[in-house]
Amino acid sequence: MKKALTHALSLRWITGRRVVIAVPFLWLTFAFLVPFLIVMRISFTESDGGNPFGTLMTIVDGVITLKVKISNYLFIAQDDLYVMTYLSSLKFAAITTVLCLIIGYPFAYFMARSRTTLRPVLMMMVMLPFWTSFLLRIYAWKGILANNGILNHILMSLGVIGEPLHLMNTQFSLIIGMVYAYLPFMILPLYANLVKMDIRFLEAAADLGATPVQTFWRITVPLSKSGIIAGSMLVFIPAVGEYVIPELLGGPETLMIGHVLWDEFFTNNDWPMASSVTVVVILLILVPMAIFNKYKAEQEAR
Repeated sequence: MKKALTHALSLRWITGRRVVIAVPFLWLTFAFLVPFLIVMRISFTESDGGNPFGTLMTIVDGVITLKVKISNYLFIAQDDLYVMTYLSSLKFAAITTVLCLIIGYPFAYFMARSRTTLRPVLMMMVMLPFWTSFLLRIYAWKGILANNGILNHILMSLGVIGEPLHLMNTQFSLIIGMVYAYLPFMILPLYANLVKMDIRFLEAAADLGATPVQTFWRITVPLSKSGIIAGSMLVFIPAVGEYVIPELLGGPETLMIGHVLWDEFFTNNDWPMASSVTVVVILLILVPMAIFNKYKAEQEAR
């Protein structure tokens, strides 16, 4: 009787475990994999005017004809505009990620080492911008960085500059807006990692004669590596395809792939071409991530 009960409980635990694991997999399947497959399918079709999804397979007189169009991908690989736009998107996303890490790490470290009663207040300060519309926050930077904006007005009032600086619609304004928008996504994972760090490691390093700088680079940074990777991914991935910030704060020299996607979808109404651009963007992000995760798993297995 006892053995049968144990077996039944074991089966119930295995079933419950499978259900719990299946829920996120189902969500990822329907929220990511299925839409991605639909977009990929559109990228291989020929647009026929009224139907934006195009036609991939036709049946005429009982004969099934499969038409796979790869000219869009060949055009993307050969056209300098697309190549430079992809490189520009990766460049600005990388710069944004590095700056967010440089600014966010000290703030997350301070939050993790502050008093327990002060941490909720600091957390609220980080999350407070999310209480305001993203669009309004980016529009606010237009008023700050414009030629007759707040920043130029303050600098001219203090006598630092004699005439307004051209800050809007430049690489500077784009990077400022992207760092501002994505900084919380870097701070939160870093804080979650640093707050769980065992202080005894730092105390042991100090007892062994390590300086604060040595302790930081040899103990704190390696132990917070997972937080750094998580925060970098949360910033870099959406920054590559950002559209709103480059549209409002950027200029001709800050063309990013999000703007190209918008033009292909809604201006040119060329869904197959836009879908091809989308697939390439996803592959540019997912393939390096998959290689990195494989390398990391192999390193941890050794």
